[in-house]
Amino acid sequence: MITTENTAQLRAQIKAWRLAGETIAFVPTMGNLHLGHLTLVAEAKKRATKIVASIFVNPMQFDNPNDLTNYPRTLEQDSEQLIAQGVDLLFTPTPEIMYPKGLDAQTFVEVPGISDILCGASRPGHFRGVATIVTKLFNLVTPDIACFGTKDYQQLQVIRAMVEDLSIDTEIIGVETVRESSGLAKSSRNGYLTADELTVAPLLYQVMQQLAKAVKQGESITEQISLAIARLDVSDFTTDYVKVRYADDLTNATTADRQLVILAAAFLGKARLIDNLVFEPSA
Repeated sequence: MITTENTAQLRAQIKAWRLAGETIAFVPTMGNLHLGHLTLVAEAKKRATKIVASIFVNPMQFDNPNDLTNYPRTLEQDSEQLIAQGVDLLFTPTPEIMYPKGLDAQTFVEVPGISDILCGASRPGHFRGVATIVTKLFNLVTPDIACFGTKDYQQLQVIRAMVEDLSIDTEIIGVETVRESSGLAKSSRNGYLTADELTVAPLLYQVMQQLAKAVKQGESITEQISLAIARLDVSDFTTDYVKVRYADDLTNATTADRQLVILAAAFLGKARLIDNLVFEPSA
């Protein structure tokens, strides 16, 4: 596996592969890799002949400086996992490489509307940071496809909208959430959970499953959301939001007349957990 932080070397290798007729799949990450990330790599390998991954803890998408400082950085272990998965190139730039003028002078990309709701409302500027860094990485790697996990459902929709609006010639592949046997979505943030909190954390997914079942049975969406939040808040969670939205555009769902998605975010101890559940309307 080639590992580089040099953009010129990255571009030269991509150009050489292009001239040789290779196709390129891209898996951007912030490192601290787990099975969910490796599943993205496995999907990428099904769809292209060369696999590029990146590890970059993006300061532009952190609204809390302490979160940025404390984000786990495990490059050596991550590299070993990516080598084992057959990744061809790992791009590991520094903030100085990606933002040479500093964040305050950096041109940014922002997807209006969808970036301002849900996690965007709780974390102002977060999706501006996501859209900007993904655009920069796409410009460097020029991938044919890029794989993202559906666990970050809103992020995936932001990236899809950005690619469409900016006419970026990259196919976006959403890869299903990988879960523990308990149902807890795999996430780097699970590392912040204590042993006791790990036993409570699966309740988030269980509550979403119960909510989906009730909505499919015709129960009031508003009332069932209130019940879901109450179940979480009496079980050591501090709920940020639980919402039922139309899956295609994340507008507020009033009736179960087309595909829906439940999106939830809640604090458990030091960890802010997010999850989602897409489901079909009742017959």
